[in-house]
Amino acid sequence: MFKKRMKRITPGQMIILSFATMIFIGACLLMLPFSTNDGKGAPFLDALFTSTSASCVTGLIMHDTAQYWSPFGQLIILILIQIGGMGVITMAILLFVLGGKKIGFKQRYFMQQSISAPKLGGIIRNTKWIIKATICVEALGAILLGIRFLPRFGLVKGLWYSIFHSISAFCNAGFDLMGTNQAYSSLTGYAGDILVSNVIAALIVLGGLGFFVWKDVVEYKHHLHKYSLQSKVVLFTTATLLIISTLYFFINDFSHWNMRLADQINVSIFQAVSPRTAGFNTADLAAMTEPSKAIMILLMLIGGSPGSTAGGMKTTTFAVLVLNAFATFRNKEDAGVYGRRIECQTIKNASTVAMMYVLLFLCGGIAISICENQ
Repeated sequence: MFKKRMKRITPGQMIILSFATMIFIGACLLMLPFSTNDGKGAPFLDALFTSTSASCVTGLIMHDTAQYWSPFGQLIILILIQIGGMGVITMAILLFVLGGKKIGFKQRYFMQQSISAPKLGGIIRNTKWIIKATICVEALGAILLGIRFLPRFGLVKGLWYSIFHSISAFCNAGFDLMGTNQAYSSLTGYAGDILVSNVIAALIVLGGLGFFVWKDVVEYKHHLHKYSLQSKVVLFTTATLLIISTLYFFINDFSHWNMRLADQINVSIFQAVSPRTAGFNTADLAAMTEPSKAIMILLMLIGGSPGSTAGGMKTTTFAVLVLNAFATFRNKEDAGVYGRRIECQTIKNASTVAMMYVLLFLCGGIAISICENQ
């Protein structure tokens, strides 16, 4: 009976089941006595929340990661971040490949849905390339961060901090180990550090672009006309969002703060990058204006791109909605971009995803307001 049900399971159901299983196992491990610094283990709800946040790379925490969790607990969180960012099914099937197991059509189809691959052909080869590229980028990020962290924290701790923050940034997770007496300080201590803040920002952007955009960039380099339509839309939308939000944050917020001009620009760039599902911050978010917080909510709603480590409704969904709106304003029957017509089904899917996100956010906000009497 169980085998028959597993054969009928859809890719969407498999992804949900895989994440649920990983979250539960992670919560159980975080409840162990040696997972916390006090040796008592985390309460179930705290462990479940942290495991969910790490697996879904949201960056929300109930306890400061450095002060509450032991090195073992931090390792569990980091593993959950890496698997969650890359995709549970992708990592599981990769283990089968490394073990010499044969991957059938159904497993390949699940993998295609998990990483949002445009086609089924070459899915194993593409997955191997993704894993190798991820390891290289995360390793490079850790090396660059080590330039600052090793002298400050020593060899062992500095190396661990470099690896942890590189993976957390690339997977758009937002977990950090910079705990101080000021709760949830994130990277505010490195607001004026061009190396740390820009390496973290670069890792966030690279993780949020999507692996198939990478592939086009590596394969075709500066020959933009050879890129896929998705890659073109992703790159243009990402660049537009980054430029507009950087200028907005600089003009509306940080140009009025008591900082050097270089720091104001640096913080503005970082704050434009991070809200799109990463969760780090180099500035005091509570001190920012209400309109800026609203812009950050919009950036969080949009998120990253398909096939990336980031969440959100995706840059392509946002781009399709904007292009369709422009077509409607100009009284055009079909929306299009780069000489290509956008299919009606694509527009319907984008509208459905956007409506789902808005409804979930509204219902979630109302529920929290009622429960917390806000």
